[in-house]
Amino acid sequence: MSDVSAEHIGMLVELLVGASRRERQEAAHELALAAKEDPNVVCEHLKVLVKALKVSEAQTRWEIMDILTLACSEHADVVAKALGAAEDALFDETSATVRLSAFRMLTRLAATTPARSKRIWPLLDEAIQCFHGDAEYRDMLSSLVDFAQGNIAPATRQALIDRVKFDAQTADGYIKTYSENIIAATGTSLKQP
Repeated sequence: MSDVSAEHIGMLVELLVGASRRERQEAAHELALAAKEDPNVVCEHLKVLVKALKVSEAQTRWEIMDILTLACSEHADVVAKALGAAEDALFDETSATVRLSAFRMLTRLAATTPARSKRIWPLLDEAIQCFHGDAEYRDMLSSLVDFAQGNIAPATRQALIDRVKFDAQTADGYIKTYSENIIAATGTSLKQP
């Protein structure tokens, strides 16, 4: 259990919607640290966290998306309300960290139900194509391994396999290895037609 009091968490959440950029960033960082220790400490504040994704600064947004990623398995319906903000963040041209946090959150959310996987997959697929080989791509592939093991629609699973199959067969290094791991995580053999 986290050592952070509920009162302190509440104060940090209030700072997230305040006027000071610096206070929002510091509050988001402190909340993310507390949530990593115990995601339950922020659960009653998830709706406010979703609303706070509208701020402009990158750090506040990536810290909040990291918190929402942790909360997703238990509170996917609330986290789903952040889909629009996460989509915008996924294609943020100024911050690779924001893009990666959005990708992680979206893969976790998409893995919660087949319907969500079908809705979110086109965003993930576009991001895979846009950021292939970028600095954050290795971490994106790691998130796709977990996504492949999730509660995803058969059509989404097949689209994922189709997306990484070429790299699994022809790439080198981590891209090949992760692509093979993604396919294996779907329960499919690369040798199958």
